Amino acid sequence: MNTTAASLIGFAGWLVLLTFAVAFFRVYITATTAKAINSYSPDGSDLQGFGRRLTRARDNCFETLPVFVAIVVAAELLGQMQALHILAPWVLVSRIAQSMTHMISTSPPAIVVRALLLTVQLGIYVYWIIALLAGRG
Repeated sequence: MNTTAASLIGFAGWLVLLTFAVAFFRVYITATTAKAINSYSPDGSDLQGFGRRLTRARDNCFETLPVFVAIVVAAELLGQMQALHILAPWVLVSRIAQSMTHMISTSPPAIVVRALLLTVQLGIYVYWIIALLAGRG
């Protein structure tokens, strides 16, 4: 398996793991409080603290996963997958680090760190798009 496929699968796996964590957290809250299982807001706005941060960290994966998938599909169709292999693991690492930072804190320094990690991902995507359009794969 190449690094791009492993990174894409890792990203999807991370999203699934966070989704399970959100579900288990909500079941825990329902079991320990009077909150009805069918009363949760999809965006986590009805939760406080870690529950809200966990939900938002999971939802933030939707920001860039479709872009990652589209670039991988395009690279495959163009026969330029090798253009992605070196940086693909950095997309996964920066996404996991961004999610972890989000779950740990929403302090101003943590927000700056999250923004920097998102910028790493977006920068890689822009680089890939330019490279694929230029045929430099």
